[in-house]
Amino acid sequence: MTELQLPQGIIELTVPFYDVDSMDIVWHGNYLKYFEDARCCLLDNIDYNYLTMRESGYGWPVVDVRVKYIQPALFNRRIRIIASLEEWEVRLKIQYRILDAETGEVLTKGYSVQVAVDLASNEMCFATPDILREKLEQYSASVGDRS
Repeated sequence: MTELQLPQGIIELTVPFYDVDSMDIVWHGNYLKYFEDARCCLLDNIDYNYLTMRESGYGWPVVDVRVKYIQPALFNRRIRIIASLEEWEVRLKIQYRILDAETGEVLTKGYSVQVAVDLASNEMCFATPDILREKLEQYSASVGDRS
């Protein structure tokens, strides 16, 4: 079997007023919301979003998240959030980068880890469910077809 093409999710947004503090800097907790938005884009790209996960019988709760703040994201600035799937065989590990969309400067980095839980038994899975492997293979094949 050939190596899988691992997906990314890329979104852009203009930092809204309600996400910033009194210094016009994005409040630290909102970066996780931006990570989530890019993660949802990534999952949509492989046709395995949260609704599809639930329909397949699995939940994927976040069990670890890390954020490294490098430079502040500021009110009314355009930012690009990139989520890249890094690991998938036992857990989902997704890397994130938040960039200033104009300059390309890295503002924030981080990652999240999710594990599969069988919704029927509420037990954690110690191997990737077949459905995720299938979705990644389909994604990889479709990306290869576009090359």
